[in-house]
Amino acid sequence: MNLLTALQDGRHDSHDALRIDGTALSREQLLGAAGAVAARVAGAKAFAVVARPDARTVAAVVGGLLAGVPVVPVPPDAGPVERAHILRDSGAELLAGGDGESGPAEVPVDLAERHDFAGPEPAPERPAFVLYTSGTTGPPKGALLSRAAVAADLDALAEAWGWTSEDTLVHGLPLFHVHGLVLGVLGALRHGSRLVHTGRPTPAAYAEAAGSLYFGVPTVWSRVVAEESAARALAGSRLLVSGSAPLPVPVFERLAALTGRAPIERYGMTETLITVSTRWDGERRPGSVGLPVAGVATRLVGEDGEPVPADGESVGELQVSGPTLFDGYLNRPDADAEVRTADGWFRTGDVATLGPDGFHRIVGRASVDLIKSGGFKIGAGEVEAALRDHPAVADAAVVGAPDPDLGQAVVAFVIPDGPVTGDQLTAFVAERLSVHKRPRRVVLVDELPRNAMGKVLKKRLLEG
Repeated sequence: MNLLTALQDGRHDSHDALRIDGTALSREQLLGAAGAVAARVAGAKAFAVVARPDARTVAAVVGGLLAGVPVVPVPPDAGPVERAHILRDSGAELLAGGDGESGPAEVPVDLAERHDFAGPEPAPERPAFVLYTSGTTGPPKGALLSRAAVAADLDALAEAWGWTSEDTLVHGLPLFHVHGLVLGVLGALRHGSRLVHTGRPTPAAYAEAAGSLYFGVPTVWSRVVAEESAARALAGSRLLVSGSAPLPVPVFERLAALTGRAPIERYGMTETLITVSTRWDGERRPGSVGLPVAGVATRLVGEDGEPVPADGESVGELQVSGPTLFDGYLNRPDADAEVRTADGWFRTGDVATLGPDGFHRIVGRASVDLIKSGGFKIGAGEVEAALRDHPAVADAAVVGAPDPDLGQAVVAFVIPDGPVTGDQLTAFVAERLSVHKRPRRVVLVDELPRNAMGKVLKKRLLEG
C-alpha cells in the first residue's frame, strides 16, 4: 500500500509544492532528501524525530515512512524527563534533529541531498508512527498507528471534505501530533494538494497564504477573528477546519460572519485518528462535530452499559470502531485493556449526545483529568507528578479551568512545603515537561478538598 501516493507518483509537482516556514520544496526535492534519510534508517527498530516546524522534520518523517521504520515524533519543547521517557520507551535507535545530547545515534538530514531509495513497499499493517499521548496519570503512552489506519483516515477525510489535488492546504500546527503531522502533512502528500505550513499559526500568516483549505485549533480561530482584516482575507478559501478541542459557538459564528464560510468541526483522538466530522457538502452546525467518516461506526453507552437513545439530549460515553483505530499502546497491555470493550470497540472517555439525524455533539470529558489547552491534550497527573518533584511542594492538584483563548488553562493548586512562588513552580514544570504543559496559574493553598477515600475533589477546585 502506497501511503504517500501523490509524493511518489510525482503528481501536480511544482517548485513550491511544499512551503514550510518559508522554505520551498518541490515534491521531487522532498523525495530525494527523504530517500537519503530512508537509506540511513532502514532496518531500525524505531526512528525518533524532534518535530520542529521546518522542512527537515518533514524530510526526516517521510524518510522513516519510506523505509518502513516506525517514526516517533518528539515535541521540540519536551523537557529532559519527557524526552528521555519517549526515547527509552519507544526503543528508538536513531534520532533526527537532536541537539547532541547523549542518546540514539544522530541521523543527518540535508535538504540538498538526493537519493532514489529503492526499498520494498512496507506492509500495510506495519506501524507508521508511535505517537505519545498523555493519559490521566503517569508518563505519556506510545500509541501504535499502522500505515493502513493512516491511509484509511486520510481517504475518509478526502471524501468528507472534498479534499483534492486542486487544494492549497494552509496551517501552522505542531508537527508532533495527529492534527499537524498526519492530517496536515501526510494528507497533502497523499492527495496531492499544495502545502503551506506557516511556521506559527498567526492570523497574519494565515491571511497571507491564500489557501483553499485551512486547519486550525480553537485558539487559532479565536485569534483570527480578533483581527478582522486577517479573517476577511480568508473569504476566498473553500474550507476552514477546526479540531483538537470544541470550537466556542461565538468563535464559530464570528468566523462565519467575517469569512462567509461556516467552519467544519471534526472529532478524533490520537488512538482513533479523525472519526467524526461535518462535511463539505452538508450542514455545519455550531457545537456539533457531525457524522462518522467513511468506514467508522460510533455508539453511545450509558454507565449501565446499555445503549443511549439517539435523541439529541441523552448523554453517554462515545465509543468508536473502524479501520482508523490504533493497534494498541506500546508495551502497555494493561492500558489497552482499559480502553477496549469486550466486543472490540474503543472507549474514548468522552461523553456526547447523538441526534436522530446522526449528528454528534461532544459534551465533555468523562474525567476532569484530561485537559485540552490550545489544541494540546495534557494529562493532569503528569503535571502533578512534576510539581511534586519540587522540594518545596507537599502536594498538588492540576485542573483545566475555562479560558476564552486556550479553551482550558492548566491551573495548579499547590500545598507548599517551604518558600516557593508560583512563577518558580511554573518554570520548574516547563524545564521537565513540554512548555505547553506548564501551569498558567499556580494557587498556593493550605489543603486540598478530598472525599472520604482521600481523592481530591477537582470539581470543587474548579467551582472555587
